[in-house]
Amino acid sequence: MSSISNNAIRQILLLAIILLLGTVLFFQLESFIPALLGSYTMFVLLKKWMYILTGKYKWKKTWAAALLMLLSFIIILLPVALLINMMSSKVNFALQHTSTVFNAIEQFIHKYEVQYNIEIISQKNIDQLTNWGTATLPHILGATFNSITTIAIMYFILYFMLIEGRKMEASFHEWIPLKDENVLLLRRETNSLVYSNAIGIPLIALLQGVIGLIGYLILGVKEPLFWFVVTCIASMIPVVGATLAYVPVGILFFANGMNIKGIIMLAYGFGVVSTVDSIFRFWLQKRIGDVHPLITAFGVIVGINMFGFIGLIFGPILISLFILLIRIYANEFSVNKNKINNPE
Repeated sequence: MSSISNNAIRQILLLAIILLLGTVLFFQLESFIPALLGSYTMFVLLKKWMYILTGKYKWKKTWAAALLMLLSFIIILLPVALLINMMSSKVNFALQHTSTVFNAIEQFIHKYEVQYNIEIISQKNIDQLTNWGTATLPHILGATFNSITTIAIMYFILYFMLIEGRKMEASFHEWIPLKDENVLLLRRETNSLVYSNAIGIPLIALLQGVIGLIGYLILGVKEPLFWFVVTCIASMIPVVGATLAYVPVGILFFANGMNIKGIIMLAYGFGVVSTVDSIFRFWLQKRIGDVHPLITAFGVIVGINMFGFIGLIFGPILISLFILLIRIYANEFSVNKNKINNPE
């Protein structure tokens, strides 16, 4: 009967203590996770320029980090914050429009129900959709990045990541208990996930929003900027995407008796706005790498529940990272198939 060695016992005890402390720290610092994720995302996007400034141009680390943080705030964070703030300031308008849109849908469908003597959708379902829209919209708009405290903590962490970037990456290679090939795979795939989600998803959303805005302005849609922001946000939601924006606009036209504008809006939405998504996503997949639609779909659900608005980006990253770790585990601890087929 074999006995467990003292070394194995010490290792198990140490791992148990590490897991216990890690769990305690996780729950105590749970509210800071969005800031940590945001700072790491910014670090991946900015580290190349940090190394160029400090290596090629011999800048001091503090000055280089300060400049990059300032530029990232102006170019990346400030436009996003302005969009979110504009959207948040129109929450009441959005909630009113939610009811208006659903009422318009109800009238539109009821017209054909009476005409053909069929039931397409019940009043109960209409009420459920209205309640869902009223409850969900404020939750999505409760953007984590809208918190000044979160932004301050994110940049506080980002500063030290930029200053100690090379040391941090060296420690990552040293501390991760995996084969070198798997450590490199983890680093490469994580960076690719950050680029494809943090750059790809907002770019596609912004592009669809701009294309949609052009149509809204041409057709004379009321509150075009509001529907522009709705289109941007809806574009990040998989499967349905921007249809959550331009289809209600088209139905509102029909409900108000402007059938020609309604037809043009739907044709423009399905023919132009949605096509832009397909074309640009195909280009992005070749240049950066794209995430599978199922991962994006479930990632959005998980991300919004965990982090609010920014979960649209971080949710898919977490699920992709989970799948990547399973791949690495299979690679790291796989048993030779020949040994399985021919046991000694």
